[in-house]
Amino acid sequence: MKYVAVHFHIKCTAELLQPSRDLLADAICGCGFESFEDAEDGIIGYIQKMNYIPMATQECIENFPIENVEISFEASDIADTNWNETWENDGFDPIYIDNRIIIFDAKRPIPTLPSTSANSHENTPPIIYIGIEPRMAFGTGTHETTQMVVSAMLDIPLQDLRVLDCGCGTGILGITALRLGAAEAIGYDIDEWSVENAVHNANLNKVKGLTVLHGDSSVLSHVSGVFDIVLANINRNILLADLHHFKDVMNLGATLVLSGFYEEDIPLLLTEAEKYGLHEKDRKIEGGWACLVLT
Repeated sequence: MKYVAVHFHIKCTAELLQPSRDLLADAICGCGFESFEDAEDGIIGYIQKMNYIPMATQECIENFPIENVEISFEASDIADTNWNETWENDGFDPIYIDNRIIIFDAKRPIPTLPSTSANSHENTPPIIYIGIEPRMAFGTGTHETTQMVVSAMLDIPLQDLRVLDCGCGTGILGITALRLGAAEAIGYDIDEWSVENAVHNANLNKVKGLTVLHGDSSVLSHVSGVFDIVLANINRNILLADLHHFKDVMNLGATLVLSGFYEEDIPLLLTEAEKYGLHEKDRKIEGGWACLVLT
């Protein structure tokens, strides 16, 4: 998949730079930009080449809400890159989540729980092992956001439920849901590599019931029925843009688990969620990253 990096130059006073970055990211998210990083004089936004329309981008920033701020931008193509090449070549160490789940590099031997963590109680659920081979897809389990979502899933009864994994990456969340007893998991991702990788990892873990679709949240219009659990570990701006899509496919009493954003983003997300009748049930914080459980 071809991507374009667009460098947005923000000309303003030093104290207005960060607020301008935040507002600019919110504005251009509606133009199809998927992720952002700070630059010294502004931000860099990443968008699929087929979705990049300079005129539409210009329209998104024309009525910028802060006075005396000037914004210009320039685009450059990004060469096809295997973002996970380091992981593919070097692998990753096992991740232990709540002494219940071990996520490991499927190219390495299956690990065991450290002896100090092993549970010997009769009523302790068996350890679930999930092997992942990342291939140009996000989601090995090493990131705090993935770990928090998996941990949140352990607190939710998933038996026989229908699960949606938004921006599924390696498929780790959908696979985990199925291993925890979900009846069906449907995932989608804008990256065709991720779609292939999620299916590959489902086969590695011998799970049934995972369907992976190629596209963004618009694919949900082609999915029949509603979901009991919706999982979305994506960046803040896409979450804000897609919350109403998530709500539209949630069953009565369904649970929505969000992550991929910082602790300071929580008020913004909760304010948007309240518009759709979604209320906070729980939250997790790890390393400055946050996870919200909404109902």
